[in-house]
Amino acid sequence: MLVDFWATWCGPCRMLSPIVDEVASERPDVKVGKINVDEQPELAQQFGIMSIPTLLVFKNGEKVQESVGLIPKEKVEALLG
Repeated sequence: MLVDFWATWCGPCRMLSPIVDEVASERPDVKVGKINVDEQPELAQQFGIMSIPTLLVFKNGEKVQESVGLIPKEKVEALLG
């Protein structure tokens, strides 16, 4: 599972969002979730999100990868393995 922590006022988040959407459409084996940190501050706090955008990758319920900041599509795909 890939989780994107973002906010509407965050420029890099708005640039990363279509990349995440594209990867989601190309990888039906990966569940993708987006969490607006302004609407879900307790979830952001629970996962220790300090900066956005942050991508977290979970396998079997465990966080296995994390990326902070705007990254290209290739790096998003690399996070997923």
